[in-house]
Amino acid sequence: MAETILAIDQGTTGTTALLLDTEARVLGRATVAVPQHFPRPGQVEHDAEEIWATVLEAIAGALAKSNRSGSEVRAIGITNQRETTLLWSRATGRPLHRAIVWQDRRTAPECDALRARGVEPLIYERAGLLLDPYFSGTKIAWLLDHVDGARAQALRGELAFGTIDTWLIHKLTGGAHVTDVSNASRTMLLSLRALEWDDELLGALDVPRAVLPEVVSSAGVVGVTRGVPGLPDGIPIAGIAGDQQAALFGQGCFRVGDVKCTYGTGAFVLMNVGAAPLASKHRLLTTVGWRIPGEVAYALEGSAFIAGAAVQWLRDGLGIIRDSAEIEALAREVDDAGDVVFVPALTGLGAPHWAPRARGLIAGLGRDTTRSHLARAALEGIAMEIADLVEVMSHDAGAPIASMRVDGGASANDLLMQTQADVTGTSVVRPRVLETTALGAGMLAALGAGLVGSRDDIAGALPVERSFVPGAMSDERVAALRSRWKTAVARALLEQG
Repeated sequence: MAETILAIDQGTTGTTALLLDTEARVLGRATVAVPQHFPRPGQVEHDAEEIWATVLEAIAGALAKSNRSGSEVRAIGITNQRETTLLWSRATGRPLHRAIVWQDRRTAPECDALRARGVEPLIYERAGLLLDPYFSGTKIAWLLDHVDGARAQALRGELAFGTIDTWLIHKLTGGAHVTDVSNASRTMLLSLRALEWDDELLGALDVPRAVLPEVVSSAGVVGVTRGVPGLPDGIPIAGIAGDQQAALFGQGCFRVGDVKCTYGTGAFVLMNVGAAPLASKHRLLTTVGWRIPGEVAYALEGSAFIAGAAVQWLRDGLGIIRDSAEIEALAREVDDAGDVVFVPALTGLGAPHWAPRARGLIAGLGRDTTRSHLARAALEGIAMEIADLVEVMSHDAGAPIASMRVDGGASANDLLMQTQADVTGTSVVRPRVLETTALGAGMLAALGAGLVGSRDDIAGALPVERSFVPGAMSDERVAALRSRWKTAVARALLEQG
C-alpha cells in the first residue's frame, strides 16, 4: 500500500501543503497566501511567524481535503523560497527582524563595496554565485549591522541564521538547526566542491560561523515533529530542497542535460550538469541540485526575477485585469502585441545581466495600444527573458536544448507556453502535475525516509499532460521580436543610473 507524505512548499506569495503518496499521486492540497511587506522602495519582507501560521493552516487544509489524519503521514518534505534570510534568538526562538526576501535589493551598496574590494571572483570561483543582493550572505550581514546588538549576540553564539527551510525545521522539530546543501549553496558562503561552509567566504562577507546551521543532505531524516498542531510527534522530516532544485528533482531531471523552467513569482531555468560543478561563461550560476544517498548533482541556473509577478502587477498596479487567470484570454484578443515590448525588470534584471538597478519599461506605445496589447506584451516579455537564459545555457553546455520541462502557475497558460516554444526553438513539455516543486520535496522525503528504494522508482510516476512544439510563429516574426526585445533590454539597462 502506498504511504502518505506531506510536502510543504513555502513560497514567496503563498504556502502550499500537498498530501502525496509514494506513487506521486496528489491526495489533497491547500494553499494559503503569505502577507507581503514593503517597508521602503526596493525592500521586500516577510514576517516569519506569519509564514509559520500559513504553514499550519495549509497543513490542516490539505489533511481535511484528503480525508486523512496527521497520524497517517509517514514523512515530511520541505521546499522553500531559497535566499530569504532570517535571524532568531536561540534562547527564545523569536525572530529579531522580519525576514529579508530574496527579491529585496537593500544590500546593493554593500555588494558594490565588496565588488570594489575585488571579492566577486572569489565568490564566483568558490561558491558558483555572482555578487548580488539576491543571495543570503549580504542579507545576513545587513541584519547583524542594522538590528541593535545583533552582531554582538551573534558572536556570543546567541543567534541562529536560517533560510525558510531552516526556520520551518526549527518550528517543526522544536529546535533543530539545519539546512540542506541546495539551500546552503545559495548563500555565497558554501564551498561548492567541499559542500561545507567556507571560512574565507565567511570572512569576506563578515558573517560569523556561530550563526550558521549544520549542512545536511537533501534526503535523510534530520529530525522529527514535536508539538506541531494537527500532527503527532515523531514524524520524520526527511526531504529538504530549495524550490528550484526541488522542481528539478520533481520533474525527473536525473540525466545530465535535462532542463526545467519553473514559472512562479520569478522564472528559473535549471540544467542538470552531473556530478561536478560546471562554470558558466555567460554569468549563469552554478548551484547544488541535490545530495542524496550515493549521488551529488550540480546544476546551471539562470533566473529572471519577475515572471508571474509581472501579471500580478498588471492586476494590482494597473488594474487591467481582475484576476491573473484572465491574462491569457485578454492577450488572445489581439494577434500580436503590435510594437509594444514589455521588459519586466520591476526588481532589476537577473541572469545573464545581473543588473539590480535596471528599471522595467514598456516601449512602443501608440494611440492604437490597448490593454490586450499590454497583456500580450507581458507574456512575450516573460518568454523573452527565458529565451535569453536558454540561449546562453545551451552555449555553456555546448549543445542545443531540445526540450524543456515546465511547471509553476504560469505554465498553465497555453499562449505563454506556445510563445516560449516558438522564441526558444525548444519543445516545451508540461506535466500533468504542475506542483512539481512540492512533488520534488515529497519524493525526496520518501527517499530519505526509506519509503522508496531509489530515485529510479520515482521517474516513472511523472506523466506528461501536453507538449508545445516550435512553429506557430514564423522565423521572421521570431527574429523581429527578439531584435525589439534586445533593444528594449539595452534601454532598461541604461535606466540604472
